[in-house]
Amino acid sequence: MLISLEIQEKIRLEMLSNLDIEKVDHLITDRKKLISALVDIFDEYFNNNQYHLNTQAQYFMIDMIADEIMGFGPLTQLMEDDSVSDILVNGPENIFIERKGILEKANCRFINNQQLTDIAKRLMQKVNRRIDESRPLGDARLLDGSRLNVVINPITLDGTALSIRKFAKNNRRLKDLLDMNALSSEMANFLIIASRCRANIIISGGTGSGKTTLLNALSKYISDNERIITLEDAAELNLEQSHVVRMETRLAGLENTGQVNMRDLVINALRMRPDRIIIGECRGEETFEMLQAMNTGHDGSMSTIHANTPRDAITRLESMIMMGSTKIPINVIRRNITSAVNLIVQASRMNDGSRKITHITEIMGMEGDNVLLQDIFSFVPAEERNHAGKLSGEFVNHGLFIRSSVRKRATIFNMSQELNQIFDGANK
Repeated sequence: MLISLEIQEKIRLEMLSNLDIEKVDHLITDRKKLISALVDIFDEYFNNNQYHLNTQAQYFMIDMIADEIMGFGPLTQLMEDDSVSDILVNGPENIFIERKGILEKANCRFINNQQLTDIAKRLMQKVNRRIDESRPLGDARLLDGSRLNVVINPITLDGTALSIRKFAKNNRRLKDLLDMNALSSEMANFLIIASRCRANIIISGGTGSGKTTLLNALSKYISDNERIITLEDAAELNLEQSHVVRMETRLAGLENTGQVNMRDLVINALRMRPDRIIIGECRGEETFEMLQAMNTGHDGSMSTIHANTPRDAITRLESMIMMGSTKIPINVIRRNITSAVNLIVQASRMNDGSRKITHITEIMGMEGDNVLLQDIFSFVPAEERNHAGKLSGEFVNHGLFIRSSVRKRATIFNMSQELNQIFDGANK
């Protein structure tokens, strides 16, 4: 029996308006007990069966109300599906998901925009965030670590927009990325050595390219006897070392006070005797402080940045430093970058949905007023795809220059032999 959207909305409103939330709030983590309680409430209000629902239809409505009370409504099954990485809601009828790098339309919907907006507001309230007409944009980290962004009317014209970047439960390592053909074994070994040798690394890439996944994977090779401080807008890093201090930015409160931005965290982290500072993502004026940290004894620091190529990453770093101070000459900014950053690792999401490390590039210094870059590894795609329609290609080892800063670090950390094995036959 199909239930019209009109009847679904009537029953939903009656149930929620008459529901004593305190009676069921403690059952949110136990779905079976919540369903049992809702059955009793449903029978109490609809014992005359005025909507002529059969048993199957009644349980459909009870399930729907349970999903909404628990938080995600029609998105519940998508949140429980580990193969789904992103959920993108463009109004009540248009729900899309990303699975294995490919976007597809989901087979579910909200009753109407009111239900969608109500659920979005409740999700924000659960993490002490507010969204309404006076503040129609909201960003939050959910209790499970997933990132939530909500935009409501009057900003969105076709209904509330809701975006969820699900927290990855599978904490991937470089071996997992190797098995996924995201990089070659030589590249993986090189990145392990670079991490252990305390090279300063920037991971560059677009949205959904796997930057944070790679940053997590590289962090596994940091020594357990180092003091690590992680700084993030939304906590996603999962370091396994014993001596880790995790910090997260904070939005302004209801009275527009109490904000703690990334620059505040970076400045404070420098006073905490860190061995390494890991910034989840550089996106603003805190970049200058990060480079200063890399230049003042905090080797082995890492961060991510939104850019499409290693050269674009340099330009982005320059632009973000100028956000904080336009008085610094561009050549001074570039010299700061070249003296602070050793490697740029470019992550890309290909058009077949796969993720690849397309470049591992070393910053070699300055040539006149320009930053000199040298590819150590790169991915060269094949002209034709394989039999499964997937992108194929070759990871090319370009070799390591004699004046490489990573080579010097490998000597200091007694890892020259391991490094040379990677570049036998490719050294220049």
